[in-house]
Amino acid sequence: MSIVENRKATHDYFIEDRFEAGLVLEGWEVKAIRAGHVQLKESYVIVRDGAMWIMGMHISPLPTASTHIHPESTRTRKLLLKAEEISKLIGKVEQRGYALVPLNLHYKGGRVKLDFGLGRGKKLHDKRDTERDKDWAREKERVMKHDTRKRVGS
Repeated sequence: MSIVENRKATHDYFIEDRFEAGLVLEGWEVKAIRAGHVQLKESYVIVRDGAMWIMGMHISPLPTASTHIHPESTRTRKLLLKAEEISKLIGKVEQRGYALVPLNLHYKGGRVKLDFGLGRGKKLHDKRDTERDKDWAREKERVMKHDTRKRVGS
């Protein structure tokens, strides 16, 4: 079940490979995520000291769940991955110039997981091509729907 999706990621990047990772979260963060107070829009994944970290993910604290602490809403959170996955990603990011882009936050087995992708940045003309293709697909669906209505009524 998806909690939040980063729709801007597919607009700005060609996603070539997807990975799933666990997150190291505090109690108030889990409660806020369950309430839907999370944004992935401006976040990104980095590799530091042989570990994966997500930066810029904004989790708004609930007023009822965080009365005794002073939460930091955009703190850096650690991602939980196996060592061989991390080493594979390090090679691709450093050698080939890929970016690690958060795509989706969801539940799996009662735990919060993050899907992130290995992305290559789109140029402006690529974004225009993608937009044109989406518009054409939408128009084609509309015409087909309209066309089948005429045939059924005849």
